[in-house]
Amino acid sequence: MIAICRKTMTDDKGKRFLELIDEQNSIQWNIVVKLLSLINSKWISTSLKNELEFLVEKHYKITKELNSLDDDSSIL
Repeated sequence: MIAICRKTMTDDKGKRFLELIDEQNSIQWNIVVKLLSLINSKWISTSLKNELEFLVEKHYKITKELNSLDDDSSIL
């Protein structure tokens, strides 16, 4: 029974890990797109700066959650 519970927890952690990696990858591409747009705007677009700030904060939170999933450095 304990083995089944551990496997379920590992499966849940693995599933969440993959979801976060997918979301993080998408955000990274959005950050690149926003940076390129901001550069093209000669760094003057306030809305792009705000969007970029939001994406970086979201990326930070995902990275923090990813790190917390691997609490024993076992790479899940």
